[in-house]
Amino acid sequence: MERRMFFALGLAGMGVLAMRDTARALKYYPKASDKKWAVLYGTWCGSARDAAVWISEGMGGIADAFDVRENADLKQFDNIVVGSAIRMGKVSPEIEKYLAANRMWLKDKVRGLFTVCGNMQKPVTAEVMKAQITDQLAPLCGVKDVPGHVFLGRVTPILLEPEVREMMKPMGEYDNLKRAECMAFGREILG
Repeated sequence: MERRMFFALGLAGMGVLAMRDTARALKYYPKASDKKWAVLYGTWCGSARDAAVWISEGMGGIADAFDVRENADLKQFDNIVVGSAIRMGKVSPEIEKYLAANRMWLKDKVRGLFTVCGNMQKPVTAEVMKAQITDQLAPLCGVKDVPGHVFLGRVTPILLEPEVREMMKPMGEYDNLKRAECMAFGREILG
């Protein structure tokens, strides 16, 4: 290999390594909007993550989705949609903690709420909406009268903790989360 080529490849390699940390920080960048939108979600096995991304797609891709475990600073966003997976009738502990710590500034930015739950694979009723959105997630966010939706979820046993996997064994693996339904909710939020 020629000496000049060796140095050029070496410099290129060092440049790639130097940019590696920056590249790792990159995330999905949505389409431009005059308002900054975010979808914050808490999840156990990824169903709420998928719902969050699909809600953003329904909004035309203008919202960025954040897992609450990232502890992202969302104060820069004008509008926020909040969602959580539900297990044993409760939102994830991480989203509950985040909402409690940030409720004062967050409440004025929340534009929609959603939950994702198995609901024993039964249709979502008004009682389920009330229990999960009106009586649980809305008070945690300090909001009333924002659009809300309960999506049926899915179970992927391999992603569950061993004790939960054993408890869910009779239900088997299922997937009732619908992309089209999540996208329609995104469009509803934009009005």
